Amino acid sequence: MTHTTESREQAAARVARAGVIREPVSVPELAAAVQDRAAGAVVTFEGVVRDHDRGREVTAIAYSAHPSADEVIVRIARETAEQSGLRAVAVVHRIGELGVGDTALGVAVSADHRAPAFEAVRDIVEEIKKRLPVWKHQLFADGTREWSGCA
Repeated sequence: MTHTTESREQAAARVARAGVIREPVSVPELAAAVQDRAAGAVVTFEGVVRDHDRGREVTAIAYSAHPSADEVIVRIARETAEQSGLRAVAVVHRIGELGVGDTALGVAVSADHRAPAFEAVRDIVEEIKKRLPVWKHQLFADGTREWSGCA
């Protein structure tokens, strides 16, 4: 009789949460969602609206998303969850109008050890920047507005 077992390191991590949202992002809630008793590390990232862009004062950013954005962010989370040593992944991007200091992107990853957790968070952020169809409409202090590419 043959038995096949899958080691924990080979199984995909749990995707605790992934999506595009309109409500404020809570990174502590994302960190709680990825908690795992076997994890030795939880790493988070919080992307916030800053007060400047290329030397101009920013007062707000309105993020808008393509209808496929939710599917794309789920796909990025699932792909990342395949990395070895991870326990759970959570990632959300907020759309709508955000003020300076508001959180636009929240990421949390739990892993067996810190190195894969840091790497996974970095990978998620980079993939979001490359692939997520979300656009920024920046409002500047002088009253002008400007569209820029993906978030």
